[in-house]
Amino acid sequence: MILYLDTSSLVKLYIEETHSHEVRSWVERADIVATCRVAYPEMMSALTRRYKAGDISKKVLGRLIDAFIGEWLKFVVLDFDETVAGELARRHNLRGLDAIHLSSLKLLSETDKNLNFAFSSFDERLNRAATREGFNVLTP
Repeated sequence: MILYLDTSSLVKLYIEETHSHEVRSWVERADIVATCRVAYPEMMSALTRRYKAGDISKKVLGRLIDAFIGEWLKFVVLDFDETVAGELARRHNLRGLDAIHLSSLKLLSETDKNLNFAFSSFDERLNRAATREGFNVLTP
């Protein structure tokens, strides 16, 4: 299985949240874990916001960032097509970055229709859009 993680799912690999266990389990079962290149700055933002909110210490922030950077190269990092993302945003009323994530998976899936793709996000609107686009959306 090729598992696509948006940033809301990626965060759960590094910060213990509701459904972190499920995301880790899906990652362990996946043959390939993919995400879009926009997830990198999104993750830096998400982790830093947790520090600024007082949820984690500066030391923990440093460890989480180091862990994420160290594991980034293990992910298949995808590009996106802005016109596909724009069309998905219009069709499904998505926010820009959500449309970018979905466009990345859509482009990857078009390379081989016989591969088994799964999508993980904790954004309901994005999950509905992914389902309408024909993707298997994993939910806990």
